[in-house]
Amino acid sequence: MNDDKKTDQKRAEPPTFAAQDVRQGEIILKRRWQRLVFIGGLVAVVLVILLLRFAG
Repeated sequence: MNDDKKTDQKRAEPPTFAAQDVRQGEIILKRRWQRLVFIGGLVAVVLVILLLRFAG
């Protein structure tokens, strides 16, 4: 029972990060398929906007 209290205390505290470390996000696309999926998503957004604009 004493071990349960120790693990609960460790889980209860979330990790802390310095504000300077988490201020800006960075997109890291290391693999080719990651770049293709990202660019494909951007192209899909543009196509949906164009279809909605000219369809109606």
